[in-house]
Amino acid sequence: MNWECFITCAVTGSGQSHLKSDKVPTTPAAIADACIEAAKAGAAVAHVHVRDPDTGVPSRRPELYREVVSRVRESGTDVVLNLTAGMGGDLVLGSPEAPLPLNPAGTDMVGASERLVHVEELLPEICTLDCGTMNFAEADYVMTNTPGMLRAMAARIRAAGVKPEIEVFDTGHLWLAKALADEGLIDDPVLIQLCLGIPYGAPNDADTVQALVNAIPAGWVHSMFTIGRMQLPFVAQAVLAGGNVRVGLEDNIWLEKGVLASNGDLVDRAVTILSAMNVRVLTPGEVRTKLRLATPGHKTTIPQGGHA
Repeated sequence: MNWECFITCAVTGSGQSHLKSDKVPTTPAAIADACIEAAKAGAAVAHVHVRDPDTGVPSRRPELYREVVSRVRESGTDVVLNLTAGMGGDLVLGSPEAPLPLNPAGTDMVGASERLVHVEELLPEICTLDCGTMNFAEADYVMTNTPGMLRAMAARIRAAGVKPEIEVFDTGHLWLAKALADEGLIDDPVLIQLCLGIPYGAPNDADTVQALVNAIPAGWVHSMFTIGRMQLPFVAQAVLAGGNVRVGLEDNIWLEKGVLASNGDLVDRAVTILSAMNVRVLTPGEVRTKLRLATPGHKTTIPQGGHA
């Protein structure tokens, strides 16, 4: 049981949820406002994707991240910013009978340095590192993150003084995370996000959750979430399993049946659940101390061959 928990709010994501709910932010101004709203509701961490402001489709344009980060920082809102580094690993095959050439409409494969342009420029306190390759529900789409790519990205993230949040979608991803830590590419305390219930990764049943949690090394910090209607029940599941909590419109657009949520609504409901369980919700400052985060916008000097 985790009696002192922090909440992450994933405010928009990279899916098509903006077509299902007008509460999903798509412009830099709206995404920044969502981060601020989530922080005021009790989230210590805001997880940020960006979207094309004209179409709402996912984007990795650095200028969009730049505007979001600038707006949040200039607002004076105390929140830990967690920028995705997951974009640029999208591979879509042509068809089952003709997998090559790749489908150019969905394929977006770029190198480690290009995937981290916004991270190395803006120096958020946290960025994500999707620790593995996975089939999603789409017929011919593969989230592609090879061990070589992840080692290259982890080294750059470490050199920038940014804390990687290791996204674990299945058991093998946790195995790879341990290898990266053993190789000195991830510093203590290692931060893990268990991403559950996403076809076709780890399901969100209690046995799978416990098996993953049992495999996390001592001293590592973990959080977890699932998608859809089970997102809010998983607030309780997360702390019962010794972890921290993620909610937000990236993973679920509903507050209850028939009621569309805002990010603030979901964070507020998470705070209510945690408070009813006598769990104390951590502040951004307490999270910075717990995770040993660098000052926003500044690199941390890391001794050669050692941990920060």
